[in-house]
Amino acid sequence: MVTGIIGKKVGMTQLFDKEGLVQPATVIKAGPCVVVQAKTVDTDGYEAVQLGLVEERPAKVNRAIAGGYKKAGVPPTRVRREVRVAPGSAPMKPGDQVLVSVFADGDQVDVIGTSRGKGYQGVVRRHHFRGGAATHGSMFHRAPGSIGASSFPSRVVKGMRAAGRMGADRVTVRNLRVVQVDAEHHLLVVEGAVPGAPGGYVIVRKAVAPRRAPQPQPEKPTKGKK
Repeated sequence: MVTGIIGKKVGMTQLFDKEGLVQPATVIKAGPCVVVQAKTVDTDGYEAVQLGLVEERPAKVNRAIAGGYKKAGVPPTRVRREVRVAPGSAPMKPGDQVLVSVFADGDQVDVIGTSRGKGYQGVVRRHHFRGGAATHGSMFHRAPGSIGASSFPSRVVKGMRAAGRMGADRVTVRNLRVVQVDAEHHLLVVEGAVPGAPGGYVIVRKAVAPRRAPQPQPEKPTKGKK
């Protein structure tokens, strides 16, 4: 059995639990996916499958990529991702379907996506620099300041924090709880926020390091009154 699925972020909403408390949640359209390629220990050194997300509009691919899909016997897909296979599970072959039913209510999952792009930003927003004084005739406000030494080492040290492109990074949010699984409409509702804007592609996988359930603490014996 595969440990993950490809999905698309629909948006955020809120749900009420049995006690009437509101919980922020994210709706993800997970799948349906098809297995495009299966990797085994004998041929590739590890077990995994390459999944393709089946969407309403067919994808346009070149001849080289179309040949791989033709060999697998599946229609071309726009989004392809590789996910691991649970050890000891039955091997999967090209053409097999992967649905959102691989998850259940209460499961802990990791969601991998691309964060929102912020464009070119300065050091104050990108690295939270404090900046200079805003009044009393100060001429130093949001500039980065000195970036290197003088005679030694006569260069800018590697890793110097500076202005540059911000966002649009691969981000993994771990141990989100599955609130609801709608297998009929291929929807997955997870508690909390996931990376990226609505409409962005994400990978939902079973949690690599799930949190342990809190153990009930034994009650301390009360001392009798003297």
